[in-house]
Amino acid sequence: MTTSASLNLRAVLKTAIARGGMDVPARAVSGLSLSAKALYVAGAAHALPKGVVLYIVPSDGELEQAVADVRFFMTALEGLSDSAAEGAILPFPSHEVDPYRGLAPHVGVTSARARALHALAGGAATRVVVASAAALLPRVSAPARLLDASIDLKPGQDVAPTDLAELLVDAGFSREDPADEHGEFAVRGGILDVFPAGESQPVRLEFIGDTIESLRTYDPATQRSIAAIDQLTIVPLRDILSPIPNPQSPIPSSNDNLDRTATIFDYLARARDARIIASERDEIDANATKLIEQLQHSYEEAVRKAAPGSNGPGLPVPTELFADWSVIESRLAQATHLAELGLDDDAPEPRPESHVAQSLGKSLIPNPQSLPTHHVHCQPAIELHGRLADWVAEIRKLREDGETTLFVAATPGRAERTIELLKEYDILAIPVERAEDARYAALLVAVGNLSRGFRLPAAGLQIYAEADVFDEERRVPERRRSATKAFLSDLRDLKVGDLVVHIDHGIGMFVSLKPIGVGDALQEFLELRYAGQDKLFVPVERLDLVQKYTGATRPPVDRLGGTSWERAKTKVKKAMRDMAEELLKLYAARKAVPGHAFSADSHWQQEFEDAFEYELTADQHTAIADIKRDMESATPMDRLLCGDVGYGKTEVAMRAAFKAVMDGKQVAFLAPTTVLAFQHEKTLKERFAGFPVRIEMVSRFRSKTEQKETLADLATGKVDIIVGTHRLLSKDVEFRDLGVLVVDEEQRFGVSHKEKIKQLRKKVDVLTMSATPIPRTLNMSLVGIRDMSIIETPPKDRLSIQ
Repeated sequence: MTTSASLNLRAVLKTAIARGGMDVPARAVSGLSLSAKALYVAGAAHALPKGVVLYIVPSDGELEQAVADVRFFMTALEGLSDSAAEGAILPFPSHEVDPYRGLAPHVGVTSARARALHALAGGAATRVVVASAAALLPRVSAPARLLDASIDLKPGQDVAPTDLAELLVDAGFSREDPADEHGEFAVRGGILDVFPAGESQPVRLEFIGDTIESLRTYDPATQRSIAAIDQLTIVPLRDILSPIPNPQSPIPSSNDNLDRTATIFDYLARARDARIIASERDEIDANATKLIEQLQHSYEEAVRKAAPGSNGPGLPVPTELFADWSVIESRLAQATHLAELGLDDDAPEPRPESHVAQSLGKSLIPNPQSLPTHHVHCQPAIELHGRLADWVAEIRKLREDGETTLFVAATPGRAERTIELLKEYDILAIPVERAEDARYAALLVAVGNLSRGFRLPAAGLQIYAEADVFDEERRVPERRRSATKAFLSDLRDLKVGDLVVHIDHGIGMFVSLKPIGVGDALQEFLELRYAGQDKLFVPVERLDLVQKYTGATRPPVDRLGGTSWERAKTKVKKAMRDMAEELLKLYAARKAVPGHAFSADSHWQQEFEDAFEYELTADQHTAIADIKRDMESATPMDRLLCGDVGYGKTEVAMRAAFKAVMDGKQVAFLAPTTVLAFQHEKTLKERFAGFPVRIEMVSRFRSKTEQKETLADLATGKVDIIVGTHRLLSKDVEFRDLGVLVVDEEQRFGVSHKEKIKQLRKKVDVLTMSATPIPRTLNMSLVGIRDMSIIETPPKDRLSIQ
């Protein structure tokens, strides 16, 4: 151990970087785990106080945790506040959508990209930008254009509210009153409210004439002001903006009328000093290549679907939307490459810079190809899965070996709880800030968000993250693992005096975790206190019998051996039996009441099914056959159709709907959300376009007048298929002859809505579709109360979910 004066977190990490060899100049560094890479990146940024590091990870799936890990180490190295740390390390995610499939990226994604680009272009205090491989590809607006769309505001500044409103529209904001969501603004006389992306609260600007008098945050729920602020910077919500019109040339530009003239590397070049670090270069190349191939395929498919001879009018080619990968490769050649697996010193040299790289100007850092490769001895932390005794043994061994041991808790409460737990094992753990006591401590405890720990033997440092020690997975029999996992999750926040529930003895009060000698071994028990000062000791191996009490009120504790707990369980069991009896009566009534036996497939049915442009999977064939057999039976159908998103459940349902319409029956499509109802209406109208079937929708997308007319036609039988949300369950909705009810994601409806659905089920054939059925629905299908069809085979060439 080093002297107490140097033992604070900053000193510990700086020593680890130096002794662990993380500050050695190298073209490639191997041996680092994912979280150790974050320490390397933070160390590189710390050594570049007036510059910025672009840290590239293979996929968006790694982005969030990489940002959190780097943020933890940067905060420790530079003593940043929470707000400063949030602005110092920014994510740069990919759009995560295919532009040729009519999908727009989420505003949260585009605003995060714009915020990172603005920080690079404007010289903000950003130190690290973490980007995924796919995020590098999209072309973006030029730095000057993005800065022009940004707005800096402060009291005393002269700007007319109407002019500011125009600037906000240019930055991608929408005018809504009240402004209570990110990306909205409202103008009311001399007051302008705006809710910038990335801010936790909206801001109210008060004007005197055309001068800003004050800026104050306000509560979007109550609209009441909270606190005054000195300045506000509003960043555009998009990374791609329309070009500023040229009065001399009012003809709009091509390229979808958007300014796509730069990449993130053009922004990086504006930094005073910059460095690129790439994690797992092979994976970065593979992911980027896969995306490029997918985009090219989507473009060609979109062109084929366009009108004959039109060549996809207005459809930009991929090179207009995305940078050439060879250009990006040339910039990656300037990067320091990090890899988890060891690299052989005789490994082939990185590819030389191409002529494209030379045309971009000098490297951002000295050419790394002239540097050697370097291996850092790093070991991932042992995953202890809650085995405190094993962890204590490890801490003692590290202490005897003279190594520094650091534990990173997610919250201050969990840090305190860990310190208290270790006291019971005679382990002195102290907060890392108490440097004066560090010479006596076996463990330093810090607070932060760190995904996993690691060990740097050369630096004499072992870091444990909370997930390494208190991961919920326990080495207990499989039948008890899920219950134990749930309790251990609650145990992290369990405090003395909290109530817990034992499956056999009822509600008791948590006292402590207590080690008790059993034979020759020391075993841990959970001590619970019951009425009359009775105690119950539960071995940790039987934590599946206990869970934390989460009721809204605090009930009295039970008495060991008393009758109160048995009475409570009897009452719950009776309520469950009553509910089961109600369900059984409902389904028995459906079996007893004869339903409509639909006719066999017509000639039009065959034409409708032949018009499907894709090939059905075997599971779809089976599900369709099951549903047709149910419909042609006199017993009302009640079938659950399970399948993942994109596996073709809707096509199966549409064939059932067509069969019902051909028999003169009406069909209702019930969806939990307005957006989903709109999608169903769009799909149905496209699929039924060649047949005389009228399809309508009732939702908030329709005016009251339109809904009234639609419902009137529905009652007289003029509407064949109606799509809607819970609006379809209202009292004013009447059918002339409802034959089939299709319910999408039934588990997302409320209790009152489900009661109305139950009543409909007595009369009509019901098809319920779900990707994630609730346990009760699934259980009823498994025990035979409801029929079930499963689609578990994805369609050919199915793309990933977006």
